[in-house]
Amino acid sequence: MRYFVSVVEQGSMGRAALELGVGTSALSQQISRLEGELATRLLQRTSTGVIPTDAGLAFWRQAQLAIRHADDAVRAARLARLSGHVSIGMAPSTSALLGLPFMAAMRERYPDIRLHLVESLSGNLATLTGARQLDLAILFQVDRTQRWSVQPLLEERLFLIAPPDMPGLPAPGPLRLDQLGALPLILPSGPHGLRALLDAASAHGRLDLNIVAEIDGLALLMDAVRAGYGATLQPGAAIARLRHEALTLIEIDDATVRRPNLLVSLCDDELSPAGLAARVVLEQVARGLVEQGRWPGATLHER
Repeated sequence: MRYFVSVVEQGSMGRAALELGVGTSALSQQISRLEGELATRLLQRTSTGVIPTDAGLAFWRQAQLAIRHADDAVRAARLARLSGHVSIGMAPSTSALLGLPFMAAMRERYPDIRLHLVESLSGNLATLTGARQLDLAILFQVDRTQRWSVQPLLEERLFLIAPPDMPGLPAPGPLRLDQLGALPLILPSGPHGLRALLDAASAHGRLDLNIVAEIDGLALLMDAVRAGYGATLQPGAAIARLRHEALTLIEIDDATVRRPNLLVSLCDDELSPAGLAARVVLEQVARGLVEQGRWPGATLHER
């Protein structure tokens, strides 16, 4: 409707396209689609531009009214902006990618909602969610006995991450766990969701990983890797805060060691309006990062 009104007011596809900031051909296609939906000609092309037909003139009057009503609805919504408080938990690797874009989106859409962001291990976040201390969290595994809303969000491939000059580093290319050999590894400890995933895959394949250190903090773990004390197995998001570091990433080609990301929240009847809004924004921002290629090794869950 806005496109059509602009064309009528400008009397020209070209001038309307400039005003709207779109290509002339794209604008023409939209007008043609509108005419097709209405099954009537709205504009008559002339040597100097376009003029509305009788049907177009009638549509133009009503379209102007509809646009005004739509603008009024937007203003009313903004004057009655959603407010409140919502607490969200993310693992360190997740927050490195998702934290700031999510905050920016919430500030733009819901500036009166106050955020409480918690960065911790997935197991701790699950405990906090179960204790009703978090409204939302992105977890890697869930307790099915909990009365939670669980929405599969995406799946992350794992990578071998190491200094490029580490002795015994496998050649670039897809890598299996059984090709790691005696490569020294620095991993999170047993309660960590990623470690549980790797332990299960190792047990299934009867592999013995050469774990030389266990570190539960991602920042310190990556410091140790950069210092050359060992390599690690992590999702690509683990290096989000190390964009300028010279680290080698080799994808682990094994479907059994892919990490699911689950958007978990209190059930809908317990979640506040602020929490419901934040959940929608969190999903949209995460999906956008994957679609834009900004989440290394991530694949969206098919809806």
